[in-house]
Amino acid sequence: MEFLDPALEAYAENHTSPEPPAAAELNRQTHLKVLQPRMLSGHLQGRLLSMMAHMARPEQILEIGTYTGYSAICLAEGMREGGTLHTIDIDEELRPMAERYFEKANCADRIRMHTGAALEVIDTLDGPFDLVFIDADKTNYLNYYKAVFSKVPVGGYIIADNVLWSGKVLDPAEALDDPDTAALMKYNEAVLNDPKTENVLLPVRDGLMIARKIAD
Repeated sequence: MEFLDPALEAYAENHTSPEPPAAAELNRQTHLKVLQPRMLSGHLQGRLLSMMAHMARPEQILEIGTYTGYSAICLAEGMREGGTLHTIDIDEELRPMAERYFEKANCADRIRMHTGAALEVIDTLDGPFDLVFIDADKTNYLNYYKAVFSKVPVGGYIIADNVLWSGKVLDPAEALDDPDTAALMKYNEAVLNDPKTENVLLPVRDGLMIARKIAD
């Protein structure tokens, strides 16, 4: 996941607006108390998500993969007044932690948490979702993209995390042994070749694929 020289990454973080207090505390507590803390978006990516939400000004956001709630807090910062963020996770264990920090970040009233299999939950949600953030099990990325596409209006965004997968997407041999790598390679190609979107793959952290819907 480390693509930048650590000194350059530190420089970038030091010249990026600081995390809000609740997000910074959640970042620390996730690294102290939760397994696989690298799943958390972190300072630089979190500020990027917040910036993108502020630019898009979404009324409704859908997040697939809550984890400890850090990215939801960042995305919620940029929603329109009265907006709602729906976030889905199959694991109930971290829900109390996420809910506690949603309260600390003063965004609990704008976030709706759903526990269950994401594809089943998505089917129950009406949308439209101006911004979708996919950060869950990699083998289902393309299924999530297809499931949400009709719920995203023209001009809306679908953002997927971890699309560089620590650089493994460069090696076709990795796809033979790793279903996640194969799924992410397939996802990246599918988005690139979708005539109904335009996209950019940003090599930030572990890679963000940003797709803007341009046609139904």
